[in-house]
Amino acid sequence: MIKPSRNCKRESGAALLLALWALFLLAGVVFAWALNINSRLTVSATANRVLSAEAMASSGAEVALNPTIKPASANLHKKMGNDGYDVEMTGECGRLNLNLLAPGGVENPVLVAALRQYLNIKGVDLNDLDVMMDALLDWITPTKGLHRLNAPEETDDYHPSHAPLTSVDELKKISGWAEYTSNPGWDEDFTTIIGGCQQIDAAYASRDVLRAFGIPDDFVDRFLQARRGADAVDGTADDPQMDQPTAFSLLGIQGGGGAPPPVPVPGGSGATPQVNGIQSLIVFKSANPVFRIVSVGKSGDVTRSIQMVVQKQITPLGAVVGAGATIAAGRPQVFSWKEL
Repeated sequence: MIKPSRNCKRESGAALLLALWALFLLAGVVFAWALNINSRLTVSATANRVLSAEAMASSGAEVALNPTIKPASANLHKKMGNDGYDVEMTGECGRLNLNLLAPGGVENPVLVAALRQYLNIKGVDLNDLDVMMDALLDWITPTKGLHRLNAPEETDDYHPSHAPLTSVDELKKISGWAEYTSNPGWDEDFTTIIGGCQQIDAAYASRDVLRAFGIPDDFVDRFLQARRGADAVDGTADDPQMDQPTAFSLLGIQGGGGAPPPVPVPGGSGATPQVNGIQSLIVFKSANPVFRIVSVGKSGDVTRSIQMVVQKQITPLGAVVGAGATIAAGRPQVFSWKEL
């Protein structure tokens, strides 16, 4: 019997090592290929969810644009498996319109005073308040070269636009506003809409906005309680029907649309407020409401949002349906649209 030589054994061992190395290399290639396929599938699935979430947000926005849809409509919330949308509609005219502070360079003293009081309610220091107000009025006043007492002069690094604000975010560019605009929710009560919201709509105004016009807290709280209904939440199905005379009476505003004399609040200050100079600036449920619509689309754990400001056209029907009856009709006017 012939015994294998030592060289033969070495060659066999080397071949075995080479085969094992090739096997490991092949396994590594297969594993990398599998990881690549899995990552592609993950990316593809995420992209599909993003696309689905965007589609849901767009669907919710389209539903909200329907002239017959109101803030309390159940159609603003929809769930379909892992997809769905939630839409919030709030009155844009319940916010302070900063572009009406000095239209054409002529200050509106009542609105200017209301903004000062609003910022004071928010805790802005008096010294900072003077700078903020004068700088803002200079920014939106068309006259160039002149500036108010507390406003900074124009420099190479600071150029007021001397034109209406194009967005609320433009406040961040105005001298003195940096600290205030860094606070969460600082812009919730501001709007810069042009061509709408000529008056404050008390149907959608926040507590601080109403207080800014000099309406005492007890009158504001009484009005909000009546406006929100039993669940104390605006824009829900239980919100009671209210007309402007009733709303003005609750707020203590005299002479507004035939409003009866204001009734003192039980347990309140015992006196009706002296707010008779604001009737022209406040309305309740404008004939052609402007809404801020935020539609949030969801697909799995992915969300996408759309925000738009639109005006819905309200057509009076008169004798067709009954005296004073109205119906939403016509194509909504879109002031702004942005994807968040």
